[in-house]
Amino acid sequence: MSLSIVKSVLSGGVVEIAPRGEIDVDTAYEVREAIAEVLAKSRPLRIELNMRLVTFIDSVGISAMVAGFQTAEVSDVKLIVTEPSRFVHRQLWVTGLLGLFGAPEPYFAGAVTPEVLPGA
Repeated sequence: MSLSIVKSVLSGGVVEIAPRGEIDVDTAYEVREAIAEVLAKSRPLRIELNMRLVTFIDSVGISAMVAGFQTAEVSDVKLIVTEPSRFVHRQLWVTGLLGLFGAPEPYFAGAVTPEVLPGA
């Protein structure tokens, strides 16, 4: 499976980078490049790496995320992971890097958030 990346500007000076597919030895550079491109064009307050649609990530992909984190940090931009798939969440937990990226909870498709519960 290939990797596609969508970048979006959110409110409050936040840029979201949303990869879809597999981040591995063949595609990890695309994540690094996406982060570098955002930083070259602007200085957002935060970059959110939305990992909900990432189905696989290997050690090279994790390394690319860490490199992106370090690049953002040098630019005084906070990089966090949002909505990691269960696979991504597990890989970040196993490697001890979950806290580095903001300790996000795993994304569960079809989960009901408290905001949409009747009477809430």
